[in-house]
Amino acid sequence: MRLRTRLNLIVAGLSAAFVAVLMAAEVEGLRGSVREEMEAAHRVAAHLLGRLASVYSTIGGPDLVKQLLLQFGRVRANEVYLLSPEGEEEWRAPAASYKAGREAPAWFARLLSPPVEKDTFVLRGGVQLVVESEPSRAVLDAWDHIVRLSLVGGLMLVSVNLLVFASLARVLRPIPVVTAGLERLERGELSYRLPPLSDDEMRIIGAAFNRMAQAVEDKVKAERQARDAESRLEERREMASLADQRVEEERRLIAHELHDEFGQSVTAIRSLAQAIATGADGERTVEAARLISEEAARLYDAMHSLIPRLAPPSLDTLGLAAALENLVRDWQHRHPSVVIGLEHHLPADLGPSVTLALYRVVQEGLVNALRHAHAAHIDIRVEVDGERLCAQVTDDGVGLPVDWARPGHYGLRGLAERLRQLHGDCSVAARAEGGTRLRAEIPLSVNA
Repeated sequence: MRLRTRLNLIVAGLSAAFVAVLMAAEVEGLRGSVREEMEAAHRVAAHLLGRLASVYSTIGGPDLVKQLLLQFGRVRANEVYLLSPEGEEEWRAPAASYKAGREAPAWFARLLSPPVEKDTFVLRGGVQLVVESEPSRAVLDAWDHIVRLSLVGGLMLVSVNLLVFASLARVLRPIPVVTAGLERLERGELSYRLPPLSDDEMRIIGAAFNRMAQAVEDKVKAERQARDAESRLEERREMASLADQRVEEERRLIAHELHDEFGQSVTAIRSLAQAIATGADGERTVEAARLISEEAARLYDAMHSLIPRLAPPSLDTLGLAAALENLVRDWQHRHPSVVIGLEHHLPADLGPSVTLALYRVVQEGLVNALRHAHAAHIDIRVEVDGERLCAQVTDDGVGLPVDWARPGHYGLRGLAERLRQLHGDCSVAARAEGGTRLRAEIPLSVNA
C-alpha cells in the first residue's frame, strides 16, 4: 500500500472517529432533551386536562367533557382518551398531523424514548380520562436532526479527506524523484544529483541526498585509487622480487665463474711465476716473477673474500647454519681484535628464500658493525621466537649515524623490502647502553 493511501486512511479513520464521537454526544443530548420535553408536556397536559375534566364532568357530565376535549384536539406529546366504566374506549384524541405518516426507526425510538408516563382521572359516572405520554413526534424530530447532522458530517468528512489527499499528493510528489535517484545510484550512476525540490522538508531531504551521493562518489573514487595504487605496488613488489631473484642468480653465476675460472687462472699465473722465479738466472727476472706471484696471491685473496658476498657457496650445499658459521669465521679471521659471537637454533626445513633472507640480514648487520660502527663486540642470534623466525645482530659500536635513514642507503632499504615480500619486517634502533640493534622477523608459515 502506498504511503499516501495509508496516510489518507489514517486521516479518514481519525475524522470518522471524531464525527462518531460528536454524533454519540449529540444523541445523548437529544435523549435528555426528549425526556425533559416528555416530562414537562405530560405534567402540564395531565394537570390542566385533569382539572378541567373534573370541573366539566361535575357541571355537565361526560358529554360536556367530550366537548371540551374536542375543542382541545390533539395535545402534543400525549395520547388522551376516555374509557367507559366498563373499561372500553369511548373517545380518543385524533392522530397527530405533524409529520404524519413518518416514524423514526424502531432502534432509534427505543434508544431515545423515555419511560411512558400515564395519569388516569376518574370522572362522574365512572368515566375515566387517561393522559398518556407519547414521544414519537419528539423522537422523529430528533431523528431528522441526526440525519441532517450526519449529512453535514459526511460532507465535511469527504471534503476533509479530499483536501488531505490532494495536499499529500502535492507534498509527496518529490518522493518518486528521490526513489529514482536512489535507483540510479544503485545502478552505479554516482554523479547523479537530485534537482531542487518543492517544500522546505523536501529541499532538506534533497540536499541530504546530494551530500550523501557526493560522499559515496568520493569514497568510491578513493577506494578505486587505493586499489589501483595497491595493485601497482603489488606489481612493483613482484617486479622487485623477480629482480632480486635475477640478481641472486647472477651473483651465483658470477661467484661460480670467479671460483672456477678466475680462481684457476690466478692459481695458474701464480704457479707460472713461481716456476719462472725458480728457473731464472737473472736477479731482475727472479724479482719480477716474485712480484707477479705475490700480486696473484693478493688477487686470489680478494677474490676469495668477494665470493661469499656474492653468493655463499656453503648456503646451497651445507645449509644456513654452516653458512653463518663460515661467514663469522671469515670475518673473525680478518678482524681478530673484534669478538664475534654466534648462536643459532634453526628448524631443518627452511625454504631457499627464507634461508637467503636470514643470511643477508646477518651479513648486512655484521658488515655495518665492522665497517661503520667500529664495534669491539658483536652478538648474532638466529632462532625461533614463538611463531616467527628471528635474526638479531647487536654491537657496541658508535651507534647509528644521524643521516642513516636518508635516501641512498640501499642496503637496509633493500633488506627491508626483501623481508616484506616474505611478510616479515625489519627494524634498526640504537641501544640504550650504546651501539646498534638490527632485528628481522619472518613468519614460520612462510616457507618459500
